[in-house]
Amino acid sequence: MNAGDLLDRDARLAVAPPIPTLTGLLAARAAEHPDREFLRFDDGSWTFGEVEDRTSRLANRLIDVDGVAPGDRVAIMLPNVVQWPIAWLAIGKAGAVSVPVNSSYQRADLEFVLRDSGARVILTDAEHRPLVDEVRDSADDLSGVRVVDVDTLEHLPAATAPSVTVTGDTLANLQYTSGTTGFPKACMLTQDYWTRLGWVCAAAADLGPDDVVLTSQPFSYMDPQWNTALCLTIGAPLVVLRRFSASGFMADVRRHGATFCYVLGSMPTLLFKQPPDPADRDNRLRLVLCSAIPVALHAELERRWGTPWREIFGMTESGVDLVSLSDSDVGSGRLGRPVPTKNVRIVDADGTDVADGRSGELITSGRPMMLGYWNRPDATADVLRDGWLHTGDVAQRDGDSLRLVGRLKDMVRRGGENIASAEVERILERDDAVVAGAVVGVDDELFGEEVKAFIQLASGVDADRGTAEAIVARASTQLARFKVPRYVEFVADFPRTPSERIAKPALKARAAERPGVTYDLRPSRRSERT
Repeated sequence: MNAGDLLDRDARLAVAPPIPTLTGLLAARAAEHPDREFLRFDDGSWTFGEVEDRTSRLANRLIDVDGVAPGDRVAIMLPNVVQWPIAWLAIGKAGAVSVPVNSSYQRADLEFVLRDSGARVILTDAEHRPLVDEVRDSADDLSGVRVVDVDTLEHLPAATAPSVTVTGDTLANLQYTSGTTGFPKACMLTQDYWTRLGWVCAAAADLGPDDVVLTSQPFSYMDPQWNTALCLTIGAPLVVLRRFSASGFMADVRRHGATFCYVLGSMPTLLFKQPPDPADRDNRLRLVLCSAIPVALHAELERRWGTPWREIFGMTESGVDLVSLSDSDVGSGRLGRPVPTKNVRIVDADGTDVADGRSGELITSGRPMMLGYWNRPDATADVLRDGWLHTGDVAQRDGDSLRLVGRLKDMVRRGGENIASAEVERILERDDAVVAGAVVGVDDELFGEEVKAFIQLASGVDADRGTAEAIVARASTQLARFKVPRYVEFVADFPRTPSERIAKPALKARAAERPGVTYDLRPSRRSERT
């Protein structure tokens, strides 16, 4: 992309979306192109006109039968089925607030979200109804939550959109974060948040009505929701897979003719470690956006599938902050530049901007941005200070771009050295034997903390001392001695957050409850402990 293209893209990114609500976008698309495909699932597809009709029917049902009023919270506990986005958009039409619930939640998780959000209604299906009923029956304060079985909603009477005022400032979601530091917190996200996120990503990716967008994340996560806003923005179809499968993902991309997708977390590494296929480059992809592209694999990912992979950075609280549109960023680890609607700074502990090349906390301001955390004024005040969101990410400037170094709370403090877990993890994951790694600090009498690596191995690799020694030996050629893991424990998988980050508190808790074999690789004390 040349400089002129970048300037033109920046101009489009800086413009506010002309329609500030999801409900307004859906109405506009249905009026313009009622027969154009909007949603495609395994069991069928639905046009903009059909979705406009079904969401109006459901919105009226929620108001007339379930007593939903503007501002009421309505939970959605469903897998990736078409009723999920229909429920989300219908709740918005009713002026109410969606509360996405992970469909894999168990009793304690569901009880917490229902109680914390104050949800009056929950939409679910036959599979999840027994759990919902169990929670309602066991907690007096939740017994009044109305349950709507989506399987009973196929023949609702025809209706026009309800006469409810919905603006860009209307609260749309209580979107629960992963809860990596205690109980999950609900980000308050407005209609404006979603339309801006869709608008910015559409402009950044240069997408239009001839594109086909594909997503494989659970709909309760952020990504399918902003993908829906994106498709409402450009008037293009959204293909929703039941779940992510590394072995079948690219076949689905080919089968559906997808031109754009977003992946994150371990997904790029898992995709790359699939056996090469002569059909790898047989696809219509024009662009893949990704958060945390493995640096060592970046160029290889592009070569293998014959399409650009570009970095995009954001979080639930802030939507999108940085995007890389330049070929020169490939394989550099740079995150790109701020989108025109955002300002970013890198600051020290006192809030003072640090010099270029020095590390500090990344903070961001602008739009989109959450209003704050639901019922958490102290937590809101902690991260939103004087209009700036404190991300907790450690970054540094690299030319006119930025580079992540780690997390403020994800450091190993060994002796007098601070070690960014993310740096060690990136080196480990370059190894062909490694699918994913997580580095944590463990107590040590001499150094305070020592470096421990939890490692998920590639298929067919033996989980033994020899493998641990070989992986650490290869990493030691790229890391300072004090950063090299002393301990290695192999795991079959990792607990993950909704954003596909490894949930380290859950990992540590699991290791404490069900410890595996840990290899101590310090030369002077070659032992194993359980």
